[in-house]
Amino acid sequence: MSKGESQFSTLSHWGAYTVTVRGGQVVGVAPFVKDPDPSPIIEALPSALHDKSRILHPMVRKGFLEDRQASDRTKRGADPFVAVSWDEALDLVAEELDRVQSAHGNEAIYGSSGWSSAGQFHQAESQLKRFLNALGGFVDQVTNFSFGAASVIVPRVTGSMEPVLTPTMWPVIVENTRLMVLFGGLPQKNSQVTKAGLGAHSMMGWLRKARAAGVEFVSISPRRDDMPDFLEAEWLPARPNTDVALMLGLAHTLVAEDLHDSQFLDRYCVGFERFLPYLTGQVDGVPKDAEWAAAITEIDAETIRELARRMAATRCMVAASWSVQRSDHGEQPFWMAVALAAMLGQIGLPGGGFGFGYGAMNSIGDAVSRIPVPSLPRGRNSVQAFIPVARVADMLLNPGGQIDFNGEKITYPDIRLIYWCGGNPFHKQQDINRLLLAWQKPETIIIHEPWWTPAARRADIVLPCTTTLERNDIGASDRDRFFMAMPKAVEPVGESRSDYDIFSGLSKRLGCHEHYTEGRDEMGWLRHMYDVARQGASRAGHELPSFDDFWEKGHLEFPASKDPKVLFDAFRGDPGGSPLKTPSGKIEIYSQTIAGFEYDDCPGHPMWMEPIEWLGSQKAVAFPLHLISNAPAHRLHSQLDCGAVSRAAKVGGREPVWMHPRDAGARAIGDGDIVRVFNGRGACLAGAVVTDSIRPGVIQLATGAWYDPTEPGTIGSLDKHGNPNVLTLDKGASKLTQTCAALSALVEIELYEGEPPAVSAFEPPS
Repeated sequence: MSKGESQFSTLSHWGAYTVTVRGGQVVGVAPFVKDPDPSPIIEALPSALHDKSRILHPMVRKGFLEDRQASDRTKRGADPFVAVSWDEALDLVAEELDRVQSAHGNEAIYGSSGWSSAGQFHQAESQLKRFLNALGGFVDQVTNFSFGAASVIVPRVTGSMEPVLTPTMWPVIVENTRLMVLFGGLPQKNSQVTKAGLGAHSMMGWLRKARAAGVEFVSISPRRDDMPDFLEAEWLPARPNTDVALMLGLAHTLVAEDLHDSQFLDRYCVGFERFLPYLTGQVDGVPKDAEWAAAITEIDAETIRELARRMAATRCMVAASWSVQRSDHGEQPFWMAVALAAMLGQIGLPGGGFGFGYGAMNSIGDAVSRIPVPSLPRGRNSVQAFIPVARVADMLLNPGGQIDFNGEKITYPDIRLIYWCGGNPFHKQQDINRLLLAWQKPETIIIHEPWWTPAARRADIVLPCTTTLERNDIGASDRDRFFMAMPKAVEPVGESRSDYDIFSGLSKRLGCHEHYTEGRDEMGWLRHMYDVARQGASRAGHELPSFDDFWEKGHLEFPASKDPKVLFDAFRGDPGGSPLKTPSGKIEIYSQTIAGFEYDDCPGHPMWMEPIEWLGSQKAVAFPLHLISNAPAHRLHSQLDCGAVSRAAKVGGREPVWMHPRDAGARAIGDGDIVRVFNGRGACLAGAVVTDSIRPGVIQLATGAWYDPTEPGTIGSLDKHGNPNVLTLDKGASKLTQTCAALSALVEIELYEGEPPAVSAFEPPS
């Protein structure tokens, strides 16, 4: 380290790293020394720290500042912004919160967040919800975009979320599994990240050990590279959204060839006798056999039968990625995967059964000790109203409307004020043009952001907040074996303030300062949170050093679990003494509870239900390509799209769209061409990547490119940058789950003629 330089460790969702600082500027980035497989995304934040898209001052939309009551909300995204002082900005926010609360109650305030950034104290969702709860509450959200359908269906079928969050661990798979059948694959790009951050990337290491141990892999996915090459996986490129049909074809073969485990089904499950007539065709005259499945999936019938035989003949793990349930009827793939694994009879055995989300994050399946992590208490929300997270636009457009959800009737509240902190709705929500219309409904929209994201551009009040490098924090996750000290490396850019300082200023104005702060400053909270976690760790048999020793050392490392988990092993050993938390205490292949809801789009057992858009539908005549809008490889969601790592992956300055050579040739499209992707909901430009790593009839356009319309403020305008959410469908997956169905979308592509408009996503607004 040169004279005048300092080094600071920090943590991000994509890994721990160290920055070297000279003269207040980051001049170097290095991965954490204990990370065996660091992600290149660690370069993203330092490269974006001083980007021109950084918000330097509190900003207010000009029309809103001039006349709050008569402001033209259609100008959100088109109006210029005016810089104001912090006192003026905080006074304005406080006045709006007080006005809405007094006139309409806290049920008129909607608060939302996202993954925000790593760090347990400055975690934006915790800060926002703690503040709004101190103020009297707000309309919250349930489910999520990651595994929303699973969060509803899996507890109904298995009694808990363990199969989604803590399935059988990798050491058990390496030692015992012989065949791993993966619906949705194991995308290496997803294993770069973990919610709340990670110290060491482990999944690639476990996969190499599994391959060395002789584990065979089968990947059912429209993308070949959803599996690392070194696994030499068999690739079955099924049509998107047809996983349930393939599982049914496998299940039918098990029954037809007497390969299913009747004793397991009788002892550990309920409802197989209700499911079997549907499977065999007694109910509708259509046997769900391999030929039937082949016609839907375009996977050869004999290939399906042979796979079923292999699964029955060896220790087999049935796995599904979180992505397969982000579709119309998204609860069905997970429910059917449980039923298929139950028919094999290996649930609860080491290396057998099923698990969801392997590869969805680095930590799924890790053998980590569950150490209590420091966390900020959020307080109690006094508002009872809530919505499923994917139904935001629906709520704004239909105040007072009702929807079904998980056996309940939900009435949409009349939202007058949105407070968004730590997330980008123009990444999360489907059908951006519908969202733009809904975005005109609230009277006030407040956003905290470091950069001019699409959400910040469409707010009324924008409060510039700091990044992880500009504040002190503690990085920790119950999925990781490290605690990381995160000391402030550089001074805040411009007039940026931490979310905590912003909410502290607001709480003084609104009379809840003591409730919110409890008399602690930033370092006071860090010490308090660490000490609480230290006491919890002591009760669990782990002695942690003092806060000062931890802060000086920079990190703590915990041992891996000495008893790697086998999902539902206690239930298998004693189903009466260790029942599942379902009504029957068993695996519910048929759910009387769900059947009792009488939903036409989610009956009492798993079944193939045609998605609203897929390659076998009539809509494919006009729009013959299935859009996969998956997680990006070069950023997390839309985070740091302005950073160097994400920008380097662009094609012609736009998000890359993968397409098969056959589809590209039919449209006279070449590698690197700028293309227009469109359907009846919208259109965007993207840069073509022609590759045989994706099956014909399917394109991939990753999520997260910052929405950049040619005509800001105009609904239906062409997006110049490649945001797939102008194309995706805003529809609940079913009445049971009401979750995201983004992966059920059909489109067409054409070569863009003429000079494409310049991308302006990273230019500050006027």
